[in-house]
Amino acid sequence: MALEAQNSTLQAPRVLRRAIPLYELMDEEGLVALENQADWILKEIGVEFLNDQESLALLKEAGASVDGTRVRFEPGLAKALCKTAPSSFRMEGRAPKHSVTIGGDSVVFTPAYGPPFVSDLDRGRRYATLEDFQNFVKLAYMTPFLHHSGGTVCEPVDIPVNKRHLDMVYAHLRYSTKPFMGGVTSPQRAQDSIEMARIVFGADYLENHCVIQGNINVNSPLVFDDVMTGALKAYAHANQGIVLSPFILGGAMGPVTQPALIAQAHAEAMVGIALGQLVRPGSPVVYGNFLTTMNLKTGAPTFGTPEANLMTYAIGQLCRRLDLPFRCGGQLTASKVADGQAMQEAADSMMVGLQAGANYVLHSAGWLEGGLTMGYEKFVMDLDHCGMMHRMLAGIQIDENALGCEAFREAGPGQNFFGVQHTMKNFEAANYMSDLADTRSFEQWSKDGCETMEQRANHRWKEMLASYEAPPIDPAIDEALLAFMAQKKNSTEDLWY
Repeated sequence: MALEAQNSTLQAPRVLRRAIPLYELMDEEGLVALENQADWILKEIGVEFLNDQESLALLKEAGASVDGTRVRFEPGLAKALCKTAPSSFRMEGRAPKHSVTIGGDSVVFTPAYGPPFVSDLDRGRRYATLEDFQNFVKLAYMTPFLHHSGGTVCEPVDIPVNKRHLDMVYAHLRYSTKPFMGGVTSPQRAQDSIEMARIVFGADYLENHCVIQGNINVNSPLVFDDVMTGALKAYAHANQGIVLSPFILGGAMGPVTQPALIAQAHAEAMVGIALGQLVRPGSPVVYGNFLTTMNLKTGAPTFGTPEANLMTYAIGQLCRRLDLPFRCGGQLTASKVADGQAMQEAADSMMVGLQAGANYVLHSAGWLEGGLTMGYEKFVMDLDHCGMMHRMLAGIQIDENALGCEAFREAGPGQNFFGVQHTMKNFEAANYMSDLADTRSFEQWSKDGCETMEQRANHRWKEMLASYEAPPIDPAIDEALLAFMAQKKNSTEDLWY
């Protein structure tokens, strides 16, 4: 079956705004108990800060108790230190039409982050390359259903470890005009990413505008090392964004019981946010969460489970009590291919995150194999589902046209509404119309080759890449970016560790 161009009858808004209620799982008593447990963890157990005397000094000066590398907080202190973080902020794209607001009732979808492998129906699972990275940046740029270019959308393992951040940031800046994330695997790589953003946007501009983010993960349980804190401080000092996310698998990096995990995640998030605010009060931050379950027989992570989903609801409520933008995972799955398991787990994870109040949905498209693989077919299947979520979040709009009086008058009792003027006027935008799902008869589907959705998605991503056109960039800026990269790459030997 020939595929039509990506759905144009429902153009995604540049900024997606939530018009549906949030799901409030926990009552006040339960939320207070979780907050108290987070405070207990921070006071009685504390958090380790490894190889980072500067952070220890900042926290001690702010009132925390420092014993060697262990930092403890009196109840309420970590929360108080988060108060200078903005409840929402604007993130600028290279093209103004792609700038977004993060926080409030705005919702931002971003691609998956971090897989070292990619897969597709033609070549199977393989290590990702820079070409794959560029492909996913281009695909994310082309769709109206992602608002953000992402960060390490896949790990280009054909580029030396100590230099690949330069190529990744360049790809985001050259092949897209949407907001993006920079490097975080060392403080210097974070600084290089920020410097490349300064080349494009201007040094003075970054002082008052967020154009780049760093995705900072806690070394759960309860450890921050100098790599992560160094990157965190680089972005905060430059007044650029931080997405601060504990990464916890219940039973491995935290207890197996849900309340204990929620309290731990909340404690870790507050401490990381507090550090960023001590570096630069008012710097933009997203309260992140990656909290899921694992198979306690095999040790494998699991996604879309009822326990993980319930914890997402609770974490969302705790985040709102801090009045911060909320990030959660998107279309997550442990499946190795874009099959029924993948789509069930992904759809459940995504829906719950949106109901929980997510403002920033990382891993909205492409995630497979617990985050080890970025799937080309899964990516465009997820895009189609993101389009559905755009429509769902818009809610039901009631006005004279939507109430349809003229349709009832024209059709009358016992008649169908296919041909009435109201239907003809509204049919294009009345429903989200997937262009990947096949709704034809069995006979029509069979005649055209019995293609599965995954096979149709295979055609789709190839068509998208074939029609991609790079956005314009000032040649002088492009030349400056390439010169910066060349200088950085020539100044040190390749490292492949």
